[in-house]
Amino acid sequence: MLVRWLHIYLSMVSFAIVFFFAVTGLTLNHADKFGDEVHTAQQKGRLNPAWTKDPDTTKIARLDIVEYLRNTCHLKGTLSDFRIDPDQIGVSFKGPGYAADAFIDRGTGAFDIMETTAGFVGVINDLHKGRDTGHTWSLFIDICALLLVVVSLTGFLLILFLKKKRLSGLAVAVCGLFVAWLVYRIWVK
Repeated sequence: MLVRWLHIYLSMVSFAIVFFFAVTGLTLNHADKFGDEVHTAQQKGRLNPAWTKDPDTTKIARLDIVEYLRNTCHLKGTLSDFRIDPDQIGVSFKGPGYAADAFIDRGTGAFDIMETTAGFVGVINDLHKGRDTGHTWSLFIDICALLLVVVSLTGFLLILFLKKKRLSGLAVAVCGLFVAWLVYRIWVK
């Protein structure tokens, strides 16, 4: 039967997904117990002022600045913001469990960088939420969600084919739904 085959093999494929999101759900919900130490580091330096001095902001050497910061200061993550103010340029990089902000003096090219790195728990929590993970991880989360919907529906359909377990299985499903609704109704407002 196709439903049984789908349920078994999709369940096996999704085991790691369910396990990952279950563990990270706990670490997110109990951040005080699973807290990770956040490390911050500062760097100072100077880049080519010709890249930053031009009063015409369209001529600011954005690519050169970003690549210089990545290569020289070893910044990671995706470029999330590039702000040009009259006296300063702000460049931000973000990734799961990672953030770096560079503040560059437009006149001199001098910069200060504040880099924040979370540990393993911070990284997996950001992956769980899809925070600063990019399009590919977001697509992966969507595919996982669809996969789990199919696993749930095939499991529900399977219980309908088992005469001896059908009534008790449906009763348990209704009870689970009722308990979730009751918890929401009483304690979440």
